[in-house]
Amino acid sequence: MSEQRPTLAVIAAEAGVSQATVSKVINGRSDVAPSTRERIEELLRARNYFPPGRQGRARRSGLVDLVIGGLDSAWAVEILRGVEAECARRSVGTVVSLVPPGEAAPSGWPALPALHQSDGVILVTASVTQAQRAQVERTGAALVVIDPIDLPGGGVPSIGATNWAGGLAATEHLLELGHRRIAAIGGRREMLCSQARVDGYRAALERAGIEVDRDLVRFGDFQHEGGFRCARELLALPEPPTAVFAGSDQQAMGVYEAARQAGLSIPRDLSVVGFDDLPMCDWLSPPLTTVRQPLEEMGRVAARTLFQLLEGQPLVSPRVELSTELKVRLSTAPPRP
Repeated sequence: MSEQRPTLAVIAAEAGVSQATVSKVINGRSDVAPSTRERIEELLRARNYFPPGRQGRARRSGLVDLVIGGLDSAWAVEILRGVEAECARRSVGTVVSLVPPGEAAPSGWPALPALHQSDGVILVTASVTQAQRAQVERTGAALVVIDPIDLPGGGVPSIGATNWAGGLAATEHLLELGHRRIAAIGGRREMLCSQARVDGYRAALERAGIEVDRDLVRFGDFQHEGGFRCARELLALPEPPTAVFAGSDQQAMGVYEAARQAGLSIPRDLSVVGFDDLPMCDWLSPPLTTVRQPLEEMGRVAARTLFQLLEGQPLVSPRVELSTELKVRLSTAPPRP
């Protein structure tokens, strides 16, 4: 048994097939005869082709687990769309597993690779403990996290967006319009992306020489309810804000409803900026100014990164952040005199 990893050409020659066929087996493609697949997988194991953590386990399922907190929002659907598109391009199936929303470290997901004989796990908006990393590694599956609650460590790749830059751009837009009393509604405090967006908001105010008012910074849950609750509190202040940067489009919708109930018109009485650029933004009344993060592309990049791990390819960086972009629509305007 050779100590060095053999090339595809060596495996292909011993199996009596082409290098392309060996590559299909390694990548979990379904268009290989079962007997040929079994022969190639036996050679791959015998020749120590797979790196530590995957030895003895060829990609036998052609399945990837996507573990997510729910599919009741357009945000989650866009992520799923990207993951599924990249997996389908490689003839790999996507198994969607739902965990209770808000559960940062669902206890059941480490068992999923063994349950499905999955090749890898893409985990969305969660934290990863050292014990969970070790448990997934023992199954031989690869692991990638999208929008982690905190940086997973241990070399686990994570995919996100330039959240700080997005928060900065949203707040600078409101400052340029003339607003000076600007509120921010983040998501859950412990979430990395939420902290970064609010930090970008603070940085924009500080650059403009405006002291950050603690009363104007609130934390919701990235859902409609959190945006509504926080906006009602902000609008009830003795000196309410003239503009709100909501940390997500769904929270911005909650701000819309709170403004409506308070008899305020957007943007005449209150300017609102969201974050995500979900498809619904164009259909709100008025259409929502928001920070676009490329959710579908984040899903695609997460899947590509997973396949790089499975193929033993080196990663340029364990952390990838895709660019955000401000999309100005009709929910922002200069403040009333």
